[in-house]
Amino acid sequence: MDVNGLITKVTWKIEVLSDVGSTSKSMGLNGQVTKVTWRIENFSSIKAKTLCSENFTVDGSKWQLRIYPEGNNEDFLSTYLVVADSATLASGWTRYAHYGFAVIDQFDRENSKTLASKKEFNAIRPSRGFNLLPLTELHNPKRGYLLNDACLVEAYVFTGRTVDMISHEFIVKTDLDKRKTKEGDCVKAAIGNQKTTTTKPVEIINPSPTLVTEADMNTFFTSLESELSNSRIVYSKEEAKEALAKINEALNMTPVDLNDSGKFCPLKQAFMILASFDGSSTTLTIKQMNELLGLEERLKELTNRAAKAVQDKNQLTAKESIKRTMTRSLESSLIRYKEVETEVKQVDQILAALHEEVVEAQKKREKMLAERNGIYKSCKEIKMKLDALGKEWAVYEATARVGEEEEKSVEAEWGRIKDFISSINGKI
Repeated sequence: MDVNGLITKVTWKIEVLSDVGSTSKSMGLNGQVTKVTWRIENFSSIKAKTLCSENFTVDGSKWQLRIYPEGNNEDFLSTYLVVADSATLASGWTRYAHYGFAVIDQFDRENSKTLASKKEFNAIRPSRGFNLLPLTELHNPKRGYLLNDACLVEAYVFTGRTVDMISHEFIVKTDLDKRKTKEGDCVKAAIGNQKTTTTKPVEIINPSPTLVTEADMNTFFTSLESELSNSRIVYSKEEAKEALAKINEALNMTPVDLNDSGKFCPLKQAFMILASFDGSSTTLTIKQMNELLGLEERLKELTNRAAKAVQDKNQLTAKESIKRTMTRSLESSLIRYKEVETEVKQVDQILAALHEEVVEAQKKREKMLAERNGIYKSCKEIKMKLDALGKEWAVYEATARVGEEEEKSVEAEWGRIKDFISSINGKI
């Protein structure tokens, strides 16, 4: 993936836990738990809203992972498990799964952020997930969630119905072998720096490349601890002072900073040196030695509690940010509601005025329709009379011609009578 000239490298690893070491066997799994490890480099440069994994199969079912690097509408790194082939499944399909996600603290795996659940997936809810980690916590440089800008996300899927199969303890223990190997390297480094009273050549034999189990490792480290205890290593006063300086340096840090520093491995060795130191003027009591040997675990417990307290406080801060955003949204919606309410009243007034105009127009229309009907009836009557008159017109024309001839005859007779009277007038 090319983002702003940077290559965002995504590395996938899919494992069936019963096939990778003895952790799953010790926890009684039956081979159906699938672990997906997703390493994303140049994480801060990602601009995409969603990252989708390739499809993977668990017990014959296809699944997919989705990550929202900047959150899914909230300021959290969001992770989802999705039924990959939901669009092609038959109507009414369902799937059940235990699933868990983890953002790994690469300083101390036990401080990783984990969430797990068990849900039914169906056509309405083909995806399930979590707002896993506040973005402020994810990008905190004092934590190990982004180490060299690389984020390590793990997902666990189990399709059986065993109760509470996936948990924080389960997720942490799946990588126990690697953590123990790392702690063993720290012990070996510390031993290499120790000053002993006698030395002798040791022949190193490279073991054959066989599969190392958790039981083998536990046996090895138990034997190593016994050998170191029986060797009665004598520590110098300078070594004791150096160990004490390391402890004081750690105690001068805040519990949260110590938790983020990854310095517990050197501290463990420092406490062991102080507890074993035997100077003529500084011999410790058995009670003090036992207390020193237990301080490393006690400090680790306190730093974990402090880190959890900070996480809880940061979660409240994130929730306060969400609360402020939602409150602003409500205030904005309330203002808009009042504006819309005013606009509705204005439109109602316009509609009322238009309604009056419509009523008047309807009355005018009814009056005009009545007038039109009257004109129609009058015209129809006149037309009927005109048609009747047309049928009698020839008779009227013939009668008129007769009358015209009669008029001419009367006028002629009238003229003769008039001439006769005039002739008489001349004789009288």
